[in-house]
Amino acid sequence: MSRLRIVHRTGFRYEKPATASYNEARMLPHSRDGQFVLQANLEITPTATQHSYADYWDTRVSTFEVLTPHQLLSVTATSVVDVRPAPAAAASIDWDELSARIPLSLALAECVAQTPATEPDDEMRDLALRIEAEGGDVDETAFEICRTVGEAMEYRRGVTGVTSTARDAWPTRSGVCQDIAHVALGVLRAAGIPARYVSGYLHPDPSAGIGQPVIGESHAWVEWYSGRWRGYDPTNLVEIGESHVYVGHGRDYGDVAPLRGVYAGPSASELFVSVEITRLE
Repeated sequence: MSRLRIVHRTGFRYEKPATASYNEARMLPHSRDGQFVLQANLEITPTATQHSYADYWDTRVSTFEVLTPHQLLSVTATSVVDVRPAPAAAASIDWDELSARIPLSLALAECVAQTPATEPDDEMRDLALRIEAEGGDVDETAFEICRTVGEAMEYRRGVTGVTSTARDAWPTRSGVCQDIAHVALGVLRAAGIPARYVSGYLHPDPSAGIGQPVIGESHAWVEWYSGRWRGYDPTNLVEIGESHVYVGHGRDYGDVAPLRGVYAGPSASELFVSVEITRLE
């Protein structure tokens, strides 16, 4: 078991004071299989009243509004989470059973449908067909897709943006974790496998000592359905383990953006983000 403290700070600086802003944050993890949340709170500057709810995908959402002029909006999410090793995976269902279940489940049907962010190009579709033709079961095919995409793509900052799509990232074989997840989702869905985008945190340094803060990151990986949901991190080519903290999932990044909102005021604003992760046990 690993106990992690995550401090995620983000927000906006405005060129001139904003007169009001209306926001929602998806930055706090919740307990689920493999993790237990000991602490999770959100601090907002300027002070604002918060309301929380679980969205359609069961992600924890904090909504708040600031109705006084402000040149800085700062949101700090602090969490302490126990992360346990994933249990041994059960055998996956076969392709016929998967095909039979998809029409009976809205969640599966939505996760096999492409979105503008994951829509594959012809080369991605060919990759899905080639790997599917190898004859593996659902898990073997999904794993091979994620591994192939992860090995083909180079993690590079600055070559894509928050609105970039799989079609933007795949031709150059480069992008950040968001892009690599979108490409993997596009190929998985092209192979007929329901798959979803997962947002969370990653402790990047296994050698860091207990109590040593390290610069972490808001991270993205994928889960696919093969009778149960199974996760994989194609950016780092690893199974989801004790260094991953789950926050939420959706069809793509747009469903689980950490902070989004609207404001009244100047047109120029600057986003800032920092994540600090400390292993406590």
